[in-house]
Amino acid sequence: MAEDSHSFGNQFYTAIVTAQGAELCSLRDKTGQELMWTGKAWPRHSPVLFPNVGRIRDNRVEIDGLAYTLTQHGFARDRKFKWIERSATGCSLILEDDPTSRANFPYAFALTLTYTIDNEGLHLTYGLHNPDDRRVLHASVGAHPAFVWPLREGIAKTDHVLEFSQPEPAPVRRLHEGLMKTERFPSPVEGKILPLREELFEEDALIFESPVSRAVTFRAKNGPALRFTWSGFSQLGVWMKPGSDFLCIEPWAGYASPEDFEGPFEQKPGLIHLQPGGRWTAGWSVQLLAA
Repeated sequence: MAEDSHSFGNQFYTAIVTAQGAELCSLRDKTGQELMWTGKAWPRHSPVLFPNVGRIRDNRVEIDGLAYTLTQHGFARDRKFKWIERSATGCSLILEDDPTSRANFPYAFALTLTYTIDNEGLHLTYGLHNPDDRRVLHASVGAHPAFVWPLREGIAKTDHVLEFSQPEPAPVRRLHEGLMKTERFPSPVEGKILPLREELFEEDALIFESPVSRAVTFRAKNGPALRFTWSGFSQLGVWMKPGSDFLCIEPWAGYASPEDFEGPFEQKPGLIHLQPGGRWTAGWSVQLLAA
């Protein structure tokens, strides 16, 4: 059994997860078709966002009166997790605080990811534990899976839509140099349908601050579809890098710092505030639907 990665699956799906970043690097259907982005234009596949989601002004935060450095999306995606369990149909990994993490984020934490595959698809559960018996843990956790777009070769990218489970008329948020703009923008969702085109992402991600939906279907006209569901997360980001062939569907518990925010880290909008000994869980699932 490889130390750095784990392959698992069944007759319907196979997946590969790496210890580095606890990242899902491959998800294939029963025909061997790859569903995850594996190209070079963006060198990741499904990074774990922790202890912050998005960018913080100047990558600097104040915690207990001291200055620390937290780069965009945090450090978990660049750390090696420890294997807890590996089986034919899944795996669990954990990242705990250590001297390296405390140099940038002076909190105790235990972040666990559990992957499973069954006949319905791939399921991922995030667990955050505050092992400190005196101190509140302030943090964010986010998902960032990138799925191939187009879903099949020969289908135009503009023949794809993102269909929400509920209408999403509320204004959306946008970013400026990685920070959350203060103004809101009209929702590009037409009822439940977001027609997909690269121009939507010329100004970075679309951010749904309080989506009603807890599921979206990423589908191609007369083609395949992915059903993506989530729980425990409060926000949703949708993003792609213009010129590349992927779409990220990103449930978050947190978001980039607003442009006008200058307070200490614990006052940053969107954080999880985990009491001593407390636990927080969330997750997402993806299923391939027949064309």
